[in-house]
Amino acid sequence: MAIKQQPTLSRKPRIVVIGGGTGLSVMLRGLKQKPLDITAIVTVADDGGSSGILREELQIPPPGDIRNVLSAMADTEPLLAEVLKYRFSNGTGLAGHSLGNLILAAMTDITGDFVTGITELSRIFAVRGRVLPAANHAIVLKAEMEDGSIVVGESTIPKSGLAIRKVFIEPADVEALPEAVQALREADAILIGPGSLYTSIIPNLIVPKLAEAIIQSDAVKLFVCNVMTQPGETDNYSVSDHLAAVHAHIGHHLFDYVIVNDGEIPPQVQNLYAEKGSTAVHLDLEEVTRRGYKVIADTLVLFRTYLRHDAAKLSDHIYHLVEDWMLRKEG
Repeated sequence: MAIKQQPTLSRKPRIVVIGGGTGLSVMLRGLKQKPLDITAIVTVADDGGSSGILREELQIPPPGDIRNVLSAMADTEPLLAEVLKYRFSNGTGLAGHSLGNLILAAMTDITGDFVTGITELSRIFAVRGRVLPAANHAIVLKAEMEDGSIVVGESTIPKSGLAIRKVFIEPADVEALPEAVQALREADAILIGPGSLYTSIIPNLIVPKLAEAIIQSDAVKLFVCNVMTQPGETDNYSVSDHLAAVHAHIGHHLFDYVIVNDGEIPPQVQNLYAEKGSTAVHLDLEEVTRRGYKVIADTLVLFRTYLRHDAAKLSDHIYHLVEDWMLRKEG
């Protein structure tokens, strides 16, 4: 009896990953092991720490989230990745700065352009895929709080002590990086999250041409929900609350699939997070499905010093979803 051949893809799927912060970097470490053509679009709204100082003093987009993503996608010796992450603890003017941020600032100065600097650094560090900023210059993030007050600055918003009604960017008509828009137009899959909902994810989605390209794309669209709530941003949020916040800002039902953790978090770990005001994001499955989202739920967490997504398991789910989508399209 003839064995039925499993259909195979005609090419590597093109996946665009959008976000910022630690969650995005963790996920990319898993995704880069898959046969995927990856483009990461990273927020340029960061204004805290080393990134904020370099942004202010050198008038460049903040390099921190870009550096984290470059490090995650680099195909280099672990020591070289550690060099990018190294943070000076001493030295007048140096203390607090990440070496990777300084290298990226130097490459921007040498090449005359932030995007070109990223491209050259990607080549040096053998990055698997492309890393692109959402725009070629810094964006100022502002938030309208529940009492109507306006808070300015990505690093300041979560510290206000008030619930966020909405976030917006200045300039409102910021020009999205053309390469990022093109990547979205050509994507087979668009993956959003994990990361800080109001200060890493939504700032990318409200860059006008990026939002437009995502809405118009016929790619499969996936949302990876955070495992824990973030104090000052998503206090007491359920999975559907995260999705509602995106919908409120974009005005469209963006996602086909939502990937969530439904694994148990040990009580001692929950207690550690509770001390900082963080709780597990509740999966309100009935409400999420009622709104038309398909849910992929699994045990997707690992705990070492912090709770993190299980990058290998998460990337397996993502790859299989993208592969199935493409096989159906190819017929």
